[in-house]
Amino acid sequence: MTSTRPLHLAAELAPGSGPAAPGSGRAAPGPETAARTVALARLAEAAGLDFLTHDDSFARPGLDALAVLARVAPETRSVGLVPTVTTTHTEPFHVQAAVATLDWVSRGRAGWRIDVSPTGAEARLFGRRPAPPTAELWQEAGEVAEVSRKLWDSWEDDAEIRDAATGRFVDRRKLHHVNFQGATFSVKGPSIVPRPPQGNPVTVVDATRPAARETAAHHADVVLIGAATAEEAAALRAELHRGARAHGRDPGQLRVLLTLAVDLDAYEGGPGALAGLIADWHRGGAVDGFHLVPAVPERDLARFAAETVPLLADRGPFRTAYEGTTLRDHLGLVRPGSQYAAGARARTGAGA
Repeated sequence: MTSTRPLHLAAELAPGSGPAAPGSGRAAPGPETAARTVALARLAEAAGLDFLTHDDSFARPGLDALAVLARVAPETRSVGLVPTVTTTHTEPFHVQAAVATLDWVSRGRAGWRIDVSPTGAEARLFGRRPAPPTAELWQEAGEVAEVSRKLWDSWEDDAEIRDAATGRFVDRRKLHHVNFQGATFSVKGPSIVPRPPQGNPVTVVDATRPAARETAAHHADVVLIGAATAEEAAALRAELHRGARAHGRDPGQLRVLLTLAVDLDAYEGGPGALAGLIADWHRGGAVDGFHLVPAVPERDLARFAAETVPLLADRGPFRTAYEGTTLRDHLGLVRPGSQYAAGARARTGAGA
């Protein structure tokens, strides 16, 4: 089976996320600095990767992923930026505003990888409530994703006037209350940030854990999976497509990427074998791409960019240059219109 589908590639930036993390019996990478992260992001951008993730958790110390990638944004031009954002102990209104701001700072290259905080230790950091069961946390995460889309849409694309002569900044007819009621929170809206450049920043869900798969099928633009064989990956991809269709979504607007730990210092066959595996799984339709978690990013991402990516470009499935400007462009995802715009104009009779 051959495929002309684009191959999508992403990579993790955070130190200690890969096989060289503490407990693996091998040395972990050094501490994170702004210069280190910017250098890695530029390396990935030069190789044409779709996006970079930055893991984050209340369970361990480290820099805030949103803040890190906001620092990277002005130092890069094309690569997508996707921080992990936990939805368990954060306010949905503030979360969506921060992600929308990252989309503005990066000029349309932002996404967010939704995660939950299931441990009692994380709950005690906040003291607001005990940690609910994981299934409930993922249901809540889905509601956060839903209300975030509503808030991003609460400003129509042309709501800003910026008319200095009249002192009018915004057309209030084109701002909308979302009036969302979830199981654990409610939001009136509208947002305090204008509609992001992408309309909706890209939503990523790591569905390697079964508890997250329903939320992924319902809300994600990109789903990360784990699988030991191409057949297992293909089955998971088909399951996610069925779930998306059941929620009235177009499975053609869902990208499924296999998360793959990469250690090119020990990997049998090295960069060439990795290129062959990626090309074969993609060509066979098992996945839409790969999310690489390098053991030592400074070493493995550099070798992947210099040695594996050219082989994939030569074989045809991977880009040789960015053709668009936004993360949605890179992923082949449409830019959604505001869910409130057409209905609001029909009700009020307001012009465009």
